Amino acid sequence: MRYPHRVALLLAAALAVSGCSDTKVHAPPVPPNVSGLTLMTVTVQELPETLDAVGTVRARSSALVSARIPGTISLLQAREGDRVHKGQLLGQLDSHENVAHAAGAVAAIDESRRGLEEAQARLKLAEATFARFKKLFEEQALTRQEFETRQTERDLAQQAVARAEARLRQTQEAARAAGTLADYTKIIAPISGVIVSKQANLGATVFPGQALFTIDDEAGYQLELAIPESHLRDVKSGTTVQVTIDAAGGSFTSHVSEVVPTSDPASRTFIAKVPALRKGVRSGMFGRGSITLPGNIKGVRVPKTAVFERGALTAVWAVGTDDIVRMRLVKTGRITGDQIEVLSGLQSNDRIVTAGMDKAVDGARMHTTSAGGKP
Repeated sequence: MRYPHRVALLLAAALAVSGCSDTKVHAPPVPPNVSGLTLMTVTVQELPETLDAVGTVRARSSALVSARIPGTISLLQAREGDRVHKGQLLGQLDSHENVAHAAGAVAAIDESRRGLEEAQARLKLAEATFARFKKLFEEQALTRQEFETRQTERDLAQQAVARAEARLRQTQEAARAAGTLADYTKIIAPISGVIVSKQANLGATVFPGQALFTIDDEAGYQLELAIPESHLRDVKSGTTVQVTIDAAGGSFTSHVSEVVPTSDPASRTFIAKVPALRKGVRSGMFGRGSITLPGNIKGVRVPKTAVFERGALTAVWAVGTDDIVRMRLVKTGRITGDQIEVLSGLQSNDRIVTAGMDKAVDGARMHTTSAGGKP
């Protein structure tokens, strides 16, 4: 059997050939070089401790216009966004019952007035008759009974006039009340401002107390910040607040005007009201407030130009000791001037790119560097 011997010789030859072949080793690619970047060295500083709170912008004065009587809306001449003035007609209710009551009250006044005139005429006649009978009684040409009868008639006529006058006043007050109810068919703006909500439509049936419009006074808005209970002693009337309202396009400095003395038991926060007297501010906007607290903390600040966003990520370009540029994710905090606080992602002596960032490439090697200063 010579076949096993031949197989062994073939295997030995194959191993010899493979052992003599050259082995190629793939070297890692050389990183590209970048230049024109300006660096700065990160340092940990003593920063003031701050309290960051969020809240909602609301009008300092607003009015909820509600229906006072039941009826059907027959006229609407206002909508959201309209600016109205105090006393302006916003709509009309169709309430036949109240109009009928008002008309009946006016008719009752006419009837009461005629009744008073009749009673006054009878009093005048009774007084003239009494005067004649009194003279005859003094001349002893009349019995006492006849004199007292005429006196009683005069007194009764006086009481009838008093009753007629009271009835007239009663009908006048009833007519005034009916007229007031009839005026309630008119939907009137109680203050000047802008309509921010309309809760009724033409033809709808409404009932007393049902909301129809909400009007905000544009004279002033305020940011209502939710402050944790633990900082109740730190936030008082007059406390300085750095307000940021993104929808209004910027930040500004304001002061706490009022602190609501009660706390929300659900969130364990209380409300601090901060005037937001800036153009473009509207009710319902989201806002943030930063309040400086007593004492300092260790922190890092870098130029705002060093921070950039990639989608939902916030990052900086960091350069390691090997001069390799790498993107590093950071978490930012309060902005002060042209500086921004970095809450996490950077340490002392880290080097970051502050200029020429458009040239930075992840994984590239620094060709030249510029010495940076402290933030």
